[in-house]
Amino acid sequence: MTDGAKTIIGIRSVTKRFNGNVLAVDDVSLDIKSGEFFALLGPSGCGKTTLLRMIAGFEVPSDGSVEIDGQVVDDVPPNKRPVNMVFQSYAVFPHMTVADNVAYGLKMDGVPSSEAKGRVEEALGLVQLPGYGERMPDQLSGGQRQRVALARALVKRPKVLLLDEPLSALDAKLREAMQLELRNLQAKVGITFVMVTHDQDEALSMADRVAVMESGRVRQLAAPRDLYEFPNCRFVADFIGKMNLFEGVVKSSAGNEISVGIDGIGDVRLPFDGSAQGKIGIAIRPEKAKVTADKPSDEDCLSLEGQVTQVAYYGNESHVFVKTASGLDFSVTTQNNERSVVAATNPGDRRWVSWRRKDTLILAE
Repeated sequence: MTDGAKTIIGIRSVTKRFNGNVLAVDDVSLDIKSGEFFALLGPSGCGKTTLLRMIAGFEVPSDGSVEIDGQVVDDVPPNKRPVNMVFQSYAVFPHMTVADNVAYGLKMDGVPSSEAKGRVEEALGLVQLPGYGERMPDQLSGGQRQRVALARALVKRPKVLLLDEPLSALDAKLREAMQLELRNLQAKVGITFVMVTHDQDEALSMADRVAVMESGRVRQLAAPRDLYEFPNCRFVADFIGKMNLFEGVVKSSAGNEISVGIDGIGDVRLPFDGSAQGKIGIAIRPEKAKVTADKPSDEDCLSLEGQVTQVAYYGNESHVFVKTASGLDFSVTTQNNERSVVAATNPGDRRWVSWRRKDTLILAE
């Protein structure tokens, strides 16, 4: 996505109620740019799929409007919108060949068979399935069937491709490979992708921007790095990645510093250029902290002594859990950079947990 790209989808104060009083989407407004890979991320029931279905035309807003390429499309049926959708279940027709599956939408639109054949071959080439046209779906792997569904959507050359949990049916290794393939495919075709997912790794690794939703509302809309490093509220901080989250009370603020009393830690000074008062959240990412045998001497670090309660080994990294002397439970992610048959840290060890003041997140909401 390039800066200054035009808006291809405009969500204007959209609300969706079911059965009169069940609020699925609550006054959402956002712009999706042309050529952008955009993700709607959130837990089950947060409204992300309902919002995607309103873009597709399968649901109609109760209030507000949806614009696609500058046109209000609230009264435009799904088959007349310049979008196509890839469903979670693929919806590949089992009785049709791969080529007939991909050509289905073109046939419904009355595209001549001579033109359709070339477009089908082009679409299969885009998804790395050249020569697969005569195969049946039951002769394909799960990842290949997913590619057929993508080819069927792309063959109609939509302005926007909508993806509803597109990788959730795949195993972990194939899902990771397909993440890279989808990102490369989007860059190659240059059209706007809008993806719904509950998987934060998918959203962070694939999208240009991510809208994190909770209870029908967008809590934060930002680039993946900004969401992770600068969450704007406790929900986003806790939902995106792992987090040590503690309660604090603002004591005073002056300049670019704030004094906070943190339960189980005490009064500390932290860099902060925003405004906050009363009760706040204090958060530290596990990978920003360190576990050491000796107390750090760096005055820029905050440190707590405690006892290691558990060590979870994941090969490339370990998660070390420490209960501090004041009763706080702290998680630290350590990289296993050297081969060793003996763990550097074991349950029962006395250790110091430390982190830099500037890596502390202050969450006023």
